[in-house]
Amino acid sequence: MNRSTAFLILAVCALLEAGGDALVRKGMHAGTLANRLVLYLCAAAVLFAYGWLVNRPPWSFGSLLGIYVVLFFIVAQILGIVVFGDKLTTPIMAGGALIVAGGLVITLWR
Repeated sequence: MNRSTAFLILAVCALLEAGGDALVRKGMHAGTLANRLVLYLCAAAVLFAYGWLVNRPPWSFGSLLGIYVVLFFIVAQILGIVVFGDKLTTPIMAGGALIVAGGLVITLWR
């Protein structure tokens, strides 16, 4: 598997994981029991898809963890802004810079 394919799979996995978490959060605040159940079932399906996809390729997931954490952080921030109206604060941006720096160290240090 080439790096581009691995990166794309990890990006989709980050979207599925963060998206599944967002669906759970939405479900916790949904008005009716029926709405909560639908959101929880959707979250379960999305999180299952994440677990299945991330374990399909024949890779050492630990060796790709650095870039995955960076992708997850970025996707989670985008979802937080778009779906929940969160704001990027200075501490989040500073911490995010450390996450990106750490991910680059884990991924690129040979």
